Amino acid sequence: MRFLLYNIRYAAGTGPGFNLPVPGAGYLRDNRQNLNSIREFIKSMDPDVVGLIEVDTGSIRTGMVNQAEIIAGHLGHYTVYESKYGEASLNNRLPIVRKQGNAFLAAPRVHGERFHYFETGIKRLIIELELEDVAIFLVHLSLKYRHRQSQLRRMHELVTACDKPVIVAGDFNTFWGEDELYLFMEASGMRSANVEKLPSYPSQAPRKELDFILYGPGVEMVDFQIPRVGYSDHLPLICDFQVSDCSERAA
Repeated sequence: MRFLLYNIRYAAGTGPGFNLPVPGAGYLRDNRQNLNSIREFIKSMDPDVVGLIEVDTGSIRTGMVNQAEIIAGHLGHYTVYESKYGEASLNNRLPIVRKQGNAFLAAPRVHGERFHYFETGIKRLIIELELEDVAIFLVHLSLKYRHRQSQLRRMHELVTACDKPVIVAGDFNTFWGEDELYLFMEASGMRSANVEKLPSYPSQAPRKELDFILYGPGVEMVDFQIPRVGYSDHLPLICDFQVSDCSERAA
């Protein structure tokens, strides 16, 4: 099975023009050409499951176009998405911001999805996608170290309570790299698919390892790659994996 993780930055693009005429101006503009490029790139990778971070689910910025549905339709995938802020967050009342979310796209049969929420941080959404043999959690952790550590504790609770092999993926905002995840990974028995600790941010000259695909017992990594494409400020992560069946795990 192939899993593709990508923080697409709302398909707003990159480059000097992103910060013109004022810093961050690109976040307010529609960039359908870049969305089409992202869509074609994802399709060319032929993923079974896609985790999208920073996706616009239909704001005035995109002309009410849901980016998750556009990409999923092009792939022929099922999709589930939600605002990345807590249910009681004031951000859910703001134009554009309230449509900023995360999404799963999936070709295999989905056995269910659940939305969990962190108790700290601005970005609180956790999407759990349950497939036949594996559960995948998608997260976008806080920019604050203290909040990230609290969020990882919550992730440990969810991972250890799951009765299927688990993958945890997303933009972890770990400015100190994998070292920040050491205790979480040790406690939950998880490993990083990125064994060489390759950086994924910023895309034009990667220096930081912010994006992760972590996998637990019962999941075997077959291949891992980080394609060098410049459609977002993050690079995508691609992991090919297989899951042992129940009889093998019991043995």
